[in-house]
Amino acid sequence: MPPLLLFLLLLFSSALSCAARTGDDRHHNPLPQFREAPQFYNSKSCLSISTIHVAMTLDVAYLRGSVAAIFSVLQHSSCPESIQFHFIASSSISFLNSTIRSTFPSLSFQIYPFDESRVSGRISTSIRKALDRPLNYARSYLPLLLPESVHKIVYLDSDLVLVDDIARLASTPLPDKVALAAPEYCNANFTSYFTPTFWSNPSLSMAFEGRKACYFNTGVMVMDLDKWRVSGFTAQIEEWMELQKRMRIYELGSLPPFLLVFAGRIAAVDHRWNQHGLGGDNYRGLCRNLHPGPVSLLHWSGKGKPWVRIDARRPCPLDALWQPYDLIRRPFSIEDA
Repeated sequence: MPPLLLFLLLLFSSALSCAARTGDDRHHNPLPQFREAPQFYNSKSCLSISTIHVAMTLDVAYLRGSVAAIFSVLQHSSCPESIQFHFIASSSISFLNSTIRSTFPSLSFQIYPFDESRVSGRISTSIRKALDRPLNYARSYLPLLLPESVHKIVYLDSDLVLVDDIARLASTPLPDKVALAAPEYCNANFTSYFTPTFWSNPSLSMAFEGRKACYFNTGVMVMDLDKWRVSGFTAQIEEWMELQKRMRIYELGSLPPFLLVFAGRIAAVDHRWNQHGLGGDNYRGLCRNLHPGPVSLLHWSGKGKPWVRIDARRPCPLDALWQPYDLIRRPFSIEDA
């Protein structure tokens, strides 16, 4: 074969190989990288020396939201040096640890591994695949995963930002025998969270007898871990999940078991601490407005997440309130020059 022809053939083959690799890369999202957050110090108004414990789950898919949530907590806290984060993760723990460490160099935190097999066999399919991730159920195991030296925590989802001091939320009083506090929404149609099979069976529906059961969102909770451990609430949640595997009594992921155990038995928190539903419903994720009243926490529960809509250049108006907390490090583009 003439040298020139051989050269052209090799060049063409190399171009095809490069194109194939480039095409494959489009189907793999690179691991996210973040800018380093500024250092936060306790302010003169910080009067508390007690530690505020905050628990969150961590995974690569929602890491951008988690980082924004952490940043918002620190930025609005009068005592940021007094906050201890407890992260629950089921995979990529080394990457998550190094990412949090490099983004928040002075953050006090620990990552606890969560064995997904502990819950995966109890999960039933729900109305949205994202709700079926085993890590969504990790909040039910927090009292068992965290050390017994941690008595009270604030649990936060990854799709929210605070615009107020978390110390105010953490100071929510929990009366005797009450292990959980959250904003309640008694105007919501509570019956819709369970199937006709549940409500038509007196032995099941009587679970709410004598309780003023109201809907609450499990994305923002204050939890007394000591009371939870003593009462064995994790085992109670598991029992309802196992029943769900035998007969379909609800449709919406990890929320209904919490309602079955806690609805009507929680301490109320002001609605300002969970302006939820900003991600729209579980089907289309349409834009929504704020609920009336003051705001201390914005929560993009629902299908639509602000970072996804922003990247797709189809943001909702309220996504602009999340964007200042976004620490994602974007790759340089010639369009940015």
